Amino acid sequence: MISLRRVAVLGTGILAVMAIQVAAAQPGGIHLPVAPDKAPRTIAPYFAPASAAPKAPDADGFLQRWLLLEPISKPNRSNNMFTGTYVRNAFKTEYFPGQFTVVPHDGDKVTVADKELAWHAVDSANFDAKLFRFAYGLNKQTYGVIFWAVTVVDSPSEIKNARMAVGSNAASMWWLNGEEAVSLFDDRRMVMDDIVSKRLTLKKGRNIVRGAVINGPGMSDFCVRFIDENGKPIKGITTSLQ
Repeated sequence: MISLRRVAVLGTGILAVMAIQVAAAQPGGIHLPVAPDKAPRTIAPYFAPASAAPKAPDADGFLQRWLLLEPISKPNRSNNMFTGTYVRNAFKTEYFPGQFTVVPHDGDKVTVADKELAWHAVDSANFDAKLFRFAYGLNKQTYGVIFWAVTVVDSPSEIKNARMAVGSNAASMWWLNGEEAVSLFDDRRMVMDDIVSKRLTLKKGRNIVRGAVINGPGMSDFCVRFIDENGKPIKGITTSLQ
């Protein structure tokens, strides 16, 4: 009986913790204690500063080197509104000059709604870029946000019939050399290769990959890689931010 009682108490405790976590994730739900705004935080171990040397994708082809802009405030109490029309309108809004053309440098700053935001050149420690951890580690807004991401893919030769494969939490859009390549709408969890583009061509030399991710409550992250027609990761490319 004692063992059963302990199991019952333990199970009740676990359910209580889960209930608090679920409530905390809901708009207007329980607010768990968080570190003060001035408390020291870090983006490690999820990100490290990008080095000057070109970086190859990981063994599965995922791009890990990115320029990430600190989050833009875009309050959304739910992710259910992320229809194609809503997301396209949110992303076509000009938040800062050159958002579809500039390739920023580490430390560059833009002003959005009178708030100064900085670009950070980082290498993700994982196959995905954990945007929630990026924002939290910088003491920035974590919910109801838009993230912008840019990287430069260097290819030693022209590669035809490539495909961009993307997963994101929640909705996102991605461009290659200024052309829309992949769109992910609605409330969704990040799944590798969730949406795969039509056939694309990676130019010899520099190729600019640009993305925007929007999320309301919950975690935010994304993963991007290029695959061939057989679904295999494309080899020989590198990423750089120079």
